[in-house]
Amino acid sequence: MVVVLAMVVVLTVGLAVVSRSVTNLRNSQQEIDSQKALSAAEAGVEQTIKSGTSITEPINISAQTTYQTSTETISGGSDFLLNGNNEVSQDDATYIWLIPYSPPPAQLFTTSWSGNLNIYWGNSTTACNNAALEIAIISGTLATPTVTRYVYDPCSGRRSSNNFSVPSSPPLHPISGITLYNSTGTITVTNGFLARVTPLYANAYIGVSGNPALPSQGTLITSTGTTDTNVVRKLEVFQGYPEVPAELFPFSLFWP
Repeated sequence: MVVVLAMVVVLTVGLAVVSRSVTNLRNSQQEIDSQKALSAAEAGVEQTIKSGTSITEPINISAQTTYQTSTETISGGSDFLLNGNNEVSQDDATYIWLIPYSPPPAQLFTTSWSGNLNIYWGNSTTACNNAALEIAIISGTLATPTVTRYVYDPCSGRRSSNNFSVPSSPPLHPISGITLYNSTGTITVTNGFLARVTPLYANAYIGVSGNPALPSQGTLITSTGTTDTNVVRKLEVFQGYPEVPAELFPFSLFWP
């Protein structure tokens, strides 16, 4: 009986060691495959930015790894989230193009947009967990552009010191699966070119709607990397239009 018990103990310990070794090897291989798939997805993003088109057929970057990509234009024809559906970091501005973007050497700001703009933000039911917003809109003419500023804060405690405006509280406003609780209300824009939106005190999902419809705001690139062991990694990268330097934004940006 002692010998049998000793054999059982030794066998149990041996099986535990083998099982742990197999698990570690499996985890290591999965990590390697995951990294390969991620590298392939990153390569897909780079190639799509370089070519400017989707890569719909799988491209081999090695015998074991492929990538393919798709692109989606972020259209202003309906409500949409800024920054490619990602949160905008605190104190980090994002832009709303009120006119179609044209890359250099084409002349920007040769047209303007007039209409009603509504900006939504704050996905927390606790007001003071949400950001405040600073909005600056460039409008007017090439000869005499103006910057109009709006500031809103849903937190009454902060408003006592910053004197920001109280946002509207519309019915729950879901955009791309994110429910937003605050709104600027209607901002009437006349001969607008560009709007700069900055969340203060916290990060924020920021949505926007325009009437009439706003132009394209950029491209969302989705890249999928796949290994021969069927490990899949997916990346989404928002390719926006060039930003105006913050140091220049409050001052004159146009030359007739």
